[in-house]
Amino acid sequence: MTSAALFQGQTPLPVRMRPTSLDEVAGQSHLLAPGSPLVALADPDASRTAASVILWGPPGTGKTTLAQAIARSSGRRFVELSAVTAGVRDVREVMQEALTQRDLYGQSTILFLDEIHRFSKAQQDALLPGVENGWVVLIAATTENPSFSVISPLLSRSLLLTLQPLTDDDLGMLLDRAVVDARGLDDAVALDDGARDALVRLASGDARRALTALEVAAGLAVTASGADASDTDAAPVVTADHVAHAVDRALLRYDRQGDEHYDVISAFIKSIRGSDVDAAMHYLARMVEAGEDPRFIARRLIISASEDIGLADPQALTIAVAAADAVQFIGMPEGRIPLAEATAYLATTAKSNAAYVAIDRAIADVRAGGFGRVPAHLRDAHYPGAKRLGHGKGYVYPHDLDVGVATQQYLPDELDGKRYYQPTSRGVERDIAARVDKIRRILGGD
Repeated sequence: MTSAALFQGQTPLPVRMRPTSLDEVAGQSHLLAPGSPLVALADPDASRTAASVILWGPPGTGKTTLAQAIARSSGRRFVELSAVTAGVRDVREVMQEALTQRDLYGQSTILFLDEIHRFSKAQQDALLPGVENGWVVLIAATTENPSFSVISPLLSRSLLLTLQPLTDDDLGMLLDRAVVDARGLDDAVALDDGARDALVRLASGDARRALTALEVAAGLAVTASGADASDTDAAPVVTADHVAHAVDRALLRYDRQGDEHYDVISAFIKSIRGSDVDAAMHYLARMVEAGEDPRFIARRLIISASEDIGLADPQALTIAVAAADAVQFIGMPEGRIPLAEATAYLATTAKSNAAYVAIDRAIADVRAGGFGRVPAHLRDAHYPGAKRLGHGKGYVYPHDLDVGVATQQYLPDELDGKRYYQPTSRGVERDIAARVDKIRRILGGD
């Protein structure tokens, strides 16, 4: 096959290289062990006991590939719908035809539904009769957490299988196969080690992206060679420079409405809490590069300054608020700089969650009914008749005393002596702890 034929009017390389059986599938070994549900589903002799499955994983990990390979291996009728374009009527037509095929010809139908998370509740409800009664074997694919995007009745009638991003070895094997396979580039080009490594790195576990980039880079190599590869002794070599021109940056998996949004911000906050400034900066970079709302990042920094640092470094909250104001004022991309400054400060300063723990302890007591009446000497004494009720009687004004602290009770009787705030010995809170201990002794009359 000539190189010119490879790059003109062809079906895209990822589609041409799609496996025809489970044996050709790269990665997902945890789902393809002997006797596993997917292997059983691909067995023609297991057609009557096959269970519907929901495949959950990032793009390019093989969800469509697995569905088509199972259909080919099992000999079942295969119907594919996309939740982007299909409606309830389409689903019902597939179900009716599947029922007819089963009853008249004894043929089982696999319904592959891509992007099931885009189906509404009513559309997903339309799948239930066919799945429950075995008219179809449903293989549904989604990139979003099915716990949030798929209705419970459908989840309970299906096996949930999680796909993982492909490893570097998996991607390397796919690239090597695509270069030599007759369905792929058929040795029209060669792939040097630098280009191979670059393709693997930039694909970030996505087979489709790796093969698409390979196809573009191969086209660039052929064009740069100035001659058809079949007319020369050696095939054009795809280099790292060709890959760099084909793909300008690595694939960043980040869904602002999905799991990556929550996973990355969780890792960001936990890295700050754990004082790992490098990890915190990495997750900040991922959010910035993915276009996360900088105000969201700033809000989380303010919460972190209060929750995880507190009075160990009171300046932390000031810096976090200042970063939020700066982002609001100057916008992006410059806003990344004050966000980075605040992140570095919060990650490297002393930590204490004592104030956070204190308010939660106090709230827990209040919710449990542990509050009681405000002591009479602390009650409002400004309205007429208050003094007759004893409000304010015996109250000692702290500013009248040299030490500025009066020996008197502030908590209700039911909670007298209760300790909510327990300062640590870290950072500024070390000095606060000594001061709190002295104040409590004075308040108690010691």
